[in-house]
Amino acid sequence: MIERYSRPKMKSVWSDKNKYDKWLKIEIAVCEAWNKAGLIPDDDIVKIRKANYDFDLFYEILDRTKHDMTAFLQSTTANLGPEGRWLHQGLTTSDVWDTATSLQLVEAAQLLDFELEQLESALKHTAVKHKNTLMMGRTHGVHAEPITFGLKMALWWDEVKRGRTRLHEATTSISVGKFSGPVGTHATVSPSIEKDVCDFLGLSPAPVSNQVIQRDRHAHFITTLALVAATLEKIATEIRGLQRTEIREVEEPFTEGQTGSSSMPHKRNPELTERVCGLARLIRGHSITAMENVALWGERDISHSSAERVILPDSCMALDYITNLLTGVIEGLRIYEDRMLENMELTRGLLFSQRAMLLLVEKGLAREDSYKIVQENSMKTWDDGLDFRKLISNDRRVTDIVSAEELAELFDYSHYTKYVDDIFDKASLS
Repeated sequence: MIERYSRPKMKSVWSDKNKYDKWLKIEIAVCEAWNKAGLIPDDDIVKIRKANYDFDLFYEILDRTKHDMTAFLQSTTANLGPEGRWLHQGLTTSDVWDTATSLQLVEAAQLLDFELEQLESALKHTAVKHKNTLMMGRTHGVHAEPITFGLKMALWWDEVKRGRTRLHEATTSISVGKFSGPVGTHATVSPSIEKDVCDFLGLSPAPVSNQVIQRDRHAHFITTLALVAATLEKIATEIRGLQRTEIREVEEPFTEGQTGSSSMPHKRNPELTERVCGLARLIRGHSITAMENVALWGERDISHSSAERVILPDSCMALDYITNLLTGVIEGLRIYEDRMLENMELTRGLLFSQRAMLLLVEKGLAREDSYKIVQENSMKTWDDGLDFRKLISNDRRVTDIVSAEELAELFDYSHYTKYVDDIFDKASLS
C-alpha cells in the first residue's frame, strides 16, 4: 500500500486553466442571457459562443495592466470582431471571479467527499473486523478499563461521517453565484440575468450581495475543512501514540526496503500519521485567515483576494492529500492483538477496580467504604507490584460478603464486550 495518492484532479481544479476556462464559460453564459433578453443580436451570440482566450497574450497584457480581468477580456476579445464588445456586459470583476471560485469550490468538495467516503469505508471495515478485539482503554494516558479496537474505529467512523455531513452543508453554503454589478444593486445587470446564468451553472443566486459574494460563506467552507482535518489529526495522533515502543499495539504500514532513520536502522517511525498532523495544522491556520477575510471595507476591498489565492487551493489540496494518506494507513494498519492483551495485564488486574467497588456497593457496603477497600488494594498493586485480583480475593472485608463464584465472574474480561453489539446497532454500523 502505503501511499495511494496519485491523483492530479484536485490540483487541476485550482489550475489557472480551470479558473480561466470557468471565467470564459461564465462570460459566454451571461451573453447568452443577454441574447435571451433581446440585447445581443443572434448573429453576435453565434460568434461569441466560439470565443476563447489566448494564454500567452493574457500574461503579456497582465504584465502591463496588473489586472487579471482586463487582461483576460482583452486576450479574449483579441480573437473576436465587433461582437467582442458584449463580453462583460454590465458586470464587475467579482461577478465572474467569485462565481467561478464557487464552481471551483464545489468541484473541490466533490473530490474531498469522495476521499472521505473511502476513509469512512476503511474505518467501517476495520471496526467490524475488530469489534470484539479487546484492548486497554486509557484516560489521561493511564490505563482505565478495557474497550475494543473496533469501538475505537467505530468512534472515528462516526466522526468522519459527521465531517462529511458538515462538508455537504458547507458546499451548499458556497454553491452561489453573483451577477449584481459593482455594488450589488443590479443597476447594470438585472436579477433575471443573474438567475438565468446561475441556473445554467447549477448555482443559486446570492439573495443579497455587494460587490462580492460574502466571505462568511468561504469561511464556513474553510473552517469545515479545518474541522475535518482536526478529526484526521485526532485519528493520526492516536495511531502515533499506539505505535510507541512501550505500547506497540498498532503500527503504520512499513514496506520492504523502507527506512525510518538515516542513523538508526531499527527505526519504524509513524511518519505518515505525523505528516497528517502537520498538514492539519496548516489547514487550521488557513481557517483563521478565512474568518479574517469576512470583514471588508464598505461594499468591498481586496484584502481577502491575495490570501484566498493561497488558502483556498492549499486547504483543499492539503485535506485531499491527508485524507487519502490516512485511508491508506487504516487499510494497511498492523494490529497486534497479543500485544493489546499483554498491555491489559500490565497493571495486574487494576482495570477491574470499578467493578470490584460496584460489587461491594451491591452487597450492601457504603460507597465510601467500598471505594476505600478497593483503593487500598489498588495502591498495594501500584506500589508493591502485587496482583490486584489476588489482593481482593484475600481481603476478608470482601470475602465475607462476596462468594468465590462471584469473584471469578468479577474478573472476566468478557464483561467489557457485552454491549458492543448494541453500540454497533445504535450507530447503524454492521
